Amino acid sequence: MKTIKKEKFTPVLFILAILVIWEVAVQILQIPLYVLPSPIAVVQALISESAELSGHALVTTGEALFGIVIAFVLSLLLGILMDSFPAVRSSLYPILVVTQTVPMIVMAPILIIYMGFGMAPKILTVVLMCFFPVAVSFADGLLRVNKEYVHLVRSYGAGKWKSYWLVKIPAAIPELLSGMKVAATYSISGAVVGEWLGSQKGLGYYLLRVKNSYMLDKVFACVVFIVVLSLCMNGLVRLIS
Repeated sequence: MKTIKKEKFTPVLFILAILVIWEVAVQILQIPLYVLPSPIAVVQALISESAELSGHALVTTGEALFGIVIAFVLSLLLGILMDSFPAVRSSLYPILVVTQTVPMIVMAPILIIYMGFGMAPKILTVVLMCFFPVAVSFADGLLRVNKEYVHLVRSYGAGKWKSYWLVKIPAAIPELLSGMKVAATYSISGAVVGEWLGSQKGLGYYLLRVKNSYMLDKVFACVVFIVVLSLCMNGLVRLIS
């Protein structure tokens, strides 16, 4: 029991030690704000900018939620198709892998060119970032289901698609949720990348604006907001699971 408690508190103590060293170094070396803000300055910026950051965070969270829901539905459909038809799997699986080699920072400007500066390109950016881990995890989960269970329900008269509903999809839920945890963490990052390249609201827009003004305390405060939102999205999937 004591070992478990120690393991839980060790990362917290390590982070606190880093923050203390960071604060002391900034104070002793008199590092200017536009080079490296102190943790206290970041906390002050979080407090003073909390209202504006919250407003931008709502926009970013909305884009992330829309994107991850669309990615989830598409992943279910494509996962079942790839499992049902080996030709579809052999054709699409390599394409899915190749799409992950293209940095989203490259794809996002192309989406903005064709879709404008509204929410659509940001949501699509989230979909592209979240779709791969969910689809691949779910498809692999379906592939690993014990075929004896499928044969059993088929022998009782269940059709092909009914066997998915009764056996395969429930058995693949752990892999599906595993992919969703990864995708949920990526979703906020995807929305921020889309906003960074073309937007008038959202955390990405706010981050770009304060970065260009060399307000590094506000930049760090925005990064903290993004990290917290990503953790909340991941925690939401864990709660559902």
